[in-house]
Amino acid sequence: MGLGGCIILIAVGAILTFATDWDMQGVNLDLVGVIFMIVGLIGVATFSSIARRRRVVVPPATPVVDDTRPHHHTRDGYSDGYGV
Repeated sequence: MGLGGCIILIAVGAILTFATDWDMQGVNLDLVGVIFMIVGLIGVATFSSIARRRRVVVPPATPVVDDTRPHHHTRDGYSDGYGV
C-alpha cells in the first residue's frame, strides 16, 4: 500500500468516526473508523521510513574538473619537457 492508500484509509476512518450517524446492528462504525485511522497512520510512518532509507546520496562517478582558471598553453618547443 502506498502513501495514497494510507491517506485514503485515514480519510475514510475520519468520515466513519466523525461524520456519520449510521447504526448497524453488531458493528460499531466509530470503532471501525478509529481502526482505519490507526492503520493509515502506521502505514504513513512505515512508508516514510522506507522512503527515507531509499534516498541514498551517491557520489558522482566522474571526477569534477575545476575550470575556473584560464589555461594558457604555449608551444615553443622548450616548455613542454622535450627540450630539457
